[in-house]
Amino acid sequence: MGEEHYFSADPSVPFAREPFTCSVWGRELRLTSGAGVFSRGHLDHATAVLLREVPPPEGGEVLDLGCGYGVIGLAIAAASARARVTGVDVNERALVLARENAAALGVSDRFVALAPDQVDPAATYDEIWSNPPVRIGKQALHELLLGWLPRLRPGGRAVLVVGKHLGADSLQRWLTDQSWPTTRLASAKGFRVLESRRP
Repeated sequence: MGEEHYFSADPSVPFAREPFTCSVWGRELRLTSGAGVFSRGHLDHATAVLLREVPPPEGGEVLDLGCGYGVIGLAIAAASARARVTGVDVNERALVLARENAAALGVSDRFVALAPDQVDPAATYDEIWSNPPVRIGKQALHELLLGWLPRLRPGGRAVLVVGKHLGADSLQRWLTDQSWPTTRLASAKGFRVLESRRP
């Protein structure tokens, strides 16, 4: 099974849960990851850069795009009592873990984890946060972003972390060319943190 197994709706590897703890924005998060889900047993480097370089939103409707077991969205929900977070992922196992983690952290009232087709088509967001699945390929990634960015409310923003070696700079230019003005908020450890604004 290749590296992209966590993009599957139903990974075939046995479902073994693996707990770990990470510190985000001064809060300790006890999370459960698992086999067949991205970044099992640790906080991946890209997400760590994103959460270190960008403070949490103070509130509003937030989308965690490609949420995995929920670390970005759950960190936001834990840090911002006025934020309501929707986590979206195609991996059913990741959604199960994200829901379990939300319950364990006591934020199930403000965090939901859904498959893309379960999201209300009319739902809009103040912010979209994502460590996007770049390895699905450029065309698929572009389609993913162009499918969700229009859900940003006027003045809203998307915050993305992408490896420099995985095309962060070209993605920044492409987003800007697609009428999503994108700037670099930070650069650390080989990763770019990008911010796209709704015009």
